[in-house]
Amino acid sequence: MAHHKSSKKRIRQSARKRITNRYYKKSTRTSIVNLREIEEKDKALEFLPKVVSMIDRLVKKNLWHRNKGANLKSKLYHHINALG
Repeated sequence: MAHHKSSKKRIRQSARKRITNRYYKKSTRTSIVNLREIEEKDKALEFLPKVVSMIDRLVKKNLWHRNKGANLKSKLYHHINALG
């Protein structure tokens, strides 16, 4: 158990941040799955910038590694280009 005032505050802050980070990560993963389920290329291209923005935001916050973000975006672009 933490004894110092600052360490107790750090525990509270990290718990709050962990909850918000989990929310952003989960919502991004859900939107990626939703994008992959879209069958029409027009709708997928319309939805793609939102998903890419979410991925970039997670990479910028260091919640995901930059290579993971790049790999995800690359796979999404390949998926959309493969649509007819």
